[in-house]
Amino acid sequence: MKTLERLTNIISAICKVGVGLSFAILIVVVLIQVVGRTAGSSPVWTEELTRFSLLYLAAFGVGLSFRSGDLVNVDVICESLPGRAPWVLRLISALLTAAVALVLIPHAWKFTSIGKMQTSPALGLRMDAVHFTVTLLLALLFVFAALRVVNMLSGRSDGLPLKSQEEA
Repeated sequence: MKTLERLTNIISAICKVGVGLSFAILIVVVLIQVVGRTAGSSPVWTEELTRFSLLYLAAFGVGLSFRSGDLVNVDVICESLPGRAPWVLRLISALLTAAVALVLIPHAWKFTSIGKMQTSPALGLRMDAVHFTVTLLLALLFVFAALRVVNMLSGRSDGLPLKSQEEA
């Protein structure tokens, strides 16, 4: 199981770097946009790159958010149930999340591949690089949900997100 923990840490580190780079690009581009507007006119490409940065920020961040419990989660009733019911519901939730993401990945890949026939108007980027964010988001969501399921079934985790585990 050390391998699984190591894999989780590596994927988390890659996602954190992806979030950091996306956010850094976003900050720099918005700064260029604001300064440009102050000076008279903003470069056209800044608005487009801002959108693309936000897409990558969401794609890299969704798995980390799932892991830490920062995604929207209404668990007031579930967590107040007696016995193992909360654990079972967390397991079902993680299984369903992984299943839905896995089912959607091929469709997202088809959407991504359609983008190679298009380019963005301002930057001239192939849109498959932008559309890939949908595939990446679903793949990372699947990976983190599947890791939660494996950890729960192996007894290494109670299925609570990292934030909840730290509070306990």
